[in-house]
Amino acid sequence: MDFQTIRYEKIGRVAHITMRRPEVLNAMNSRMHEELCMVWDDFEADDETRVAVLSGAGDRAFSVGQDLKESSAHAPTTFGSYGKPGWPRLTERFELSKPIIAKVRGYALGGGFELALACDVIVAATDAVFGLPEATLGLVPGAGGVFRLSRQLPWHTAMGLLISGRRLAAARAFELGLVNDVVAPEELDDCVAGWAGDIARCSPLSVRAVKEAAVKAEGRPLAEAFTTRYRWEERRAASQDPIEGRLSFQEKRQPRWGKSPQDDDTPDHPA
Repeated sequence: MDFQTIRYEKIGRVAHITMRRPEVLNAMNSRMHEELCMVWDDFEADDETRVAVLSGAGDRAFSVGQDLKESSAHAPTTFGSYGKPGWPRLTERFELSKPIIAKVRGYALGGGFELALACDVIVAATDAVFGLPEATLGLVPGAGGVFRLSRQLPWHTAMGLLISGRRLAAARAFELGLVNDVVAPEELDDCVAGWAGDIARCSPLSVRAVKEAAVKAEGRPLAEAFTTRYRWEERRAASQDPIEGRLSFQEKRQPRWGKSPQDDDTPDHPA
């Protein structure tokens, strides 16, 4: 794949996606949306990768969102990206079954924050700053920020951020439970690698089943959640992974999920 705005590499079981427009704080243009769409397709289809890490190039920003210089001032905007370049974007890939870690340095604003909110784990450096400034621009957080932030934070906290455009420091985001870890910038790589390695060592079918169930059951009554059909859980239950997990525990060895020998001793992240 000939990418111009991102870098995409697979190391062991981990896919690394880096948005590469540091000169504009990794603002997303049409080309980046198209390239990210190809990446998500490939990541989901590749059974050799188990988790992805999404980051921004440089140390100033994860992403400041949509490239407003490219966008037409007269183009209508609303919720969703149907019909726009790169659809379905990550923020609307509700069936994506593999987990994604957002690795955040610097600014994660607008659509950049919405990308992070669509990930399953957020690890931030102490210099990370989150915010949805759309209301100050006559816009709305149309890539899911309105919906996800109001579900992931207490109502008044979320609404205060959404209708004021105020920013949220990494330490405060951690206090609110919005991010999983906050570490010094020099420790960010190791912290993210630890998360990726732990996830990659788990049964890939279990991870997918857990993610699917959590997403599909959100907002449903508990009794209904228990009786809903989950495609990946049916695959996990019918697989050899539950047997292999117990055997590996009893034999005090690393599990070989799916009985693939190449699962053994495969590096999960760069040295």
